[in-house]
Amino acid sequence: MTQPQRRAVRIAVANNKGGTGKTSATVNLAAALALYGLRILIIDMDPQGNAGRRLAADLAADQATLSDVLKALAEQPDGDLAGCATDAFAPIGWPTPYNDRITLIPSRSDLENRSLTEAGQLGAVQRLATALEGADDDYDLVLIDCPPNLGHLTQMALSAADYALAVMDPELDGIEGALALRDFVAVSRRKLSNPNLSVVGYIVNRVDLRVGADKYQVENSIPEAFGDELLLPMLPLRAAVKDAADSSPPRPLPALGSTGSEMAGLYNDLAKALALRVGLGTLSAEVV
Repeated sequence: MTQPQRRAVRIAVANNKGGTGKTSATVNLAAALALYGLRILIIDMDPQGNAGRRLAADLAADQATLSDVLKALAEQPDGDLAGCATDAFAPIGWPTPYNDRITLIPSRSDLENRSLTEAGQLGAVQRLATALEGADDDYDLVLIDCPPNLGHLTQMALSAADYALAVMDPELDGIEGALALRDFVAVSRRKLSNPNLSVVGYIVNRVDLRVGADKYQVENSIPEAFGDELLLPMLPLRAAVKDAADSSPPRPLPALGSTGSEMAGLYNDLAKALALRVGLGTLSAEVV
């Protein structure tokens, strides 16, 4: 008997607060997973388009973006547009093997218009799910980099996702933002037409143990609030992450050599923990 095609596991990377490092976590997790041989689709759900920039995507002027996909679905709600996300697939600018295993759906600033004009429209929150139907069958994982709020674009991502993944910094606002995401998922998943949605885990980012407040939060408040749902290891604050993102062109952490090796190794460990938690199994030694 022919087995049905398995679509990718979809994860919305989110927090109700900005500045927690969602985009860096999304991009660097994708890089680590790609080195283990997985195929990753990254959806840049933030109108700022930072995920695409960090992936060194050189978008042609006529490159379709996520906004174009959502606009087409809004204009043809009864059309046969399931899977139309493929129209916006774009290559990344990183070298092999990353560019063979990571695909981007980019965004530009006009994505904000979709939030302003479509929020509250009947069925609008499900448009990303419709666009992805069948489009991600050849991928292992979809990572959706959400804007720093729980508004329409994030809700669209959550409606399409199997899981939410919270990325927080060890400041009170970042922790509160992760808790807000957890509560929102619990209360709103049925309204998002996604009753099986759950939070798969919490990543703690930008930890500086030299700061007393950070040390207290990671040793006390965060374990108390999130317990076994934390994905380990926690990520220290390191200049290498910014250096890789701000290079010209931006590069993956291993391309920095020894200065990027610590953070690349930590992301490898996080990638293995995440893959196991979402049912992708135990990742073996890195492949190239």
